[in-house]
Amino acid sequence: MYAGLQELGVANGEDLKETLTNCTEPLKAIEQFQTENGVLLPSLQSALPFLDLHGTPRLEFHQSVFDELREKLLERVSAIALEGKVEERYKKLEDLLEKSFSLVKMPSIQPVVMCVMKHLPKVPEKKLKLVMADKDLYKACAVEVKRQIWQDNQALFGDEVSPLLKQYILEKENILFSNDISVLHNFFSPSPKTRRQGEVVQKLTQMIGKNVKLYDMVLQFLRTLFLRTRNVHYCTLRAELLMSLHDLEISEICTVDPCHKFTWCLDACIREKFVDNKRARELQGFLDGVKKGQEQVLGDLSMILCDPFAINTLALSTIRHLQDLVGQDTLPRESPDLLLLLRMLSLGQGAWDMIDSQVFKEPKMEAELITKFLPMLMSFVVDDHTFNVDQKLPSEEKGPIPYPSTIPEAFTKFLQENRIACEIGLYYILHITKQRNKNAFLRLLPALVETFSDLAFSDIFLHLLTGNLTLLGDEFSLEEFCTSLFDGFFLTACSRKENVHRHVLRLLLHLHHKVAPTKLESLQKALEPTKQSGEAVKELYNQLTEKLELQRYEVCPGIQMPLLIQLSLWRDVLMEQLFRRKLSENSRRDDISEEHWLLIKTICRTMDNSRSRWRLWSAGYVT
Repeated sequence: MYAGLQELGVANGEDLKETLTNCTEPLKAIEQFQTENGVLLPSLQSALPFLDLHGTPRLEFHQSVFDELREKLLERVSAIALEGKVEERYKKLEDLLEKSFSLVKMPSIQPVVMCVMKHLPKVPEKKLKLVMADKDLYKACAVEVKRQIWQDNQALFGDEVSPLLKQYILEKENILFSNDISVLHNFFSPSPKTRRQGEVVQKLTQMIGKNVKLYDMVLQFLRTLFLRTRNVHYCTLRAELLMSLHDLEISEICTVDPCHKFTWCLDACIREKFVDNKRARELQGFLDGVKKGQEQVLGDLSMILCDPFAINTLALSTIRHLQDLVGQDTLPRESPDLLLLLRMLSLGQGAWDMIDSQVFKEPKMEAELITKFLPMLMSFVVDDHTFNVDQKLPSEEKGPIPYPSTIPEAFTKFLQENRIACEIGLYYILHITKQRNKNAFLRLLPALVETFSDLAFSDIFLHLLTGNLTLLGDEFSLEEFCTSLFDGFFLTACSRKENVHRHVLRLLLHLHHKVAPTKLESLQKALEPTKQSGEAVKELYNQLTEKLELQRYEVCPGIQMPLLIQLSLWRDVLMEQLFRRKLSENSRRDDISEEHWLLIKTICRTMDNSRSRWRLWSAGYVT
């Protein structure tokens, strides 16, 4: 029983028990208890017998009245929170909370108590501690109340936020390793506003509300995790969270975050995937406006610039500027916009070092990056243009010089020793791959085997590269191309980097039908998982093996197909028919015959039972 009822002068079960224990006439005692504690409305007493005649229990009647009164009370509490002077309305709510809090554990009354607490800007600390100490109460209270608890309990807030941060990182990794490889729909395709509508960002935004202290806690969590893991997706979340609060016009936070306007401007550039002249001047103004004594802001700005979406935009803009400079016959050092892009790239790439060392100073850019490396990239652009023009000339006018097959040693050295040069070089290779420039790609590919911090084997670069390689699908039938790509690049790191193994399998799942059979067979052997390989690699390899076997039977129909593959084909045909019918007719489950559903269940069950036999068969243990 709930002791709070007695404090309010309301009889409870214990009172009834005592009454029945001490009375001589129980029926009269029960009748008197009902009269004293029932709905005290004179006109109701004569109406209650009609409910008895209709067989309606008194409990059901009183429960319905109670529910209705509770809804009215909830509406009234919400109305009180909006009417009158601030001091008066909060005084009313505080008085109401004081009277009702003793019933907070009573399920039927709890929503009212929680509603009162929700509308109070400052719940008494004593009551907050009682809520925090009871798991059920803590779970039931509104997020407005939890904010008041969290702001003084960083560990508890961290426990709430941690699963969301893990979920966010997992979602990003799932996108990078998705089996859907496309040059049009990749990791960077969603707009910034679309990304901010994600579940994690929205939940964090709601948890923070207008509370600056909670916002600072989340930023501190992100900085700590970024330092601990070097995972750049935490930088993305830092920018997305700020812009999500910006979308909701939470001025209490946006006005105190010194990075707000810079992030807002950069967000517009990311949306356009290009930094134009006007926004470049705005961004430069923000960077130059960091005053002496406020250098710590550079740590947050560098983290925002370390966001992969920001790096992608800055790198794409750099490549575009270099192409424009070739046409204008201008050197990189003569372009202020290009120098600003390099400055922001350098600041973003140096985020981890800056936050780790707590030395808030812009990294010094090496002069050779501007005077040697970028002109070298421009010379590659000129080589491509010259070769393309030469190919279009009549045969008698063509020059005898073939496409350059070697790369300057300095280019390889830059990719190995200079992070900014490496980033720009990788994006240039992505650019020529997207342009279907096979010659340029094969020329620069050897330089990717050894790069600064193995950036060429990072998930983001490999995700983009595999997508762009689909445009060169026809080249995979050539032995020379596959040898250069797989043997000369991918397979050099597969044994030591599982992520590379996964990306290669993703690529082959998409383009296996383009690869020459002999090369495909050797690749299948080279990519076979070891005992130490993760489940993701093994699953991808099994998918590839099944696809290759299906392809084998299409080429050689005389070979008997294992039961599992036959069933998978039957299932695909049947499911396609059913789904087409469901989509066209918007039919319900009942519209599909029971025989069809039984067949589907049988096929799926048989496939599960046959999977282990299929793996033995493919290994040659079962005939």
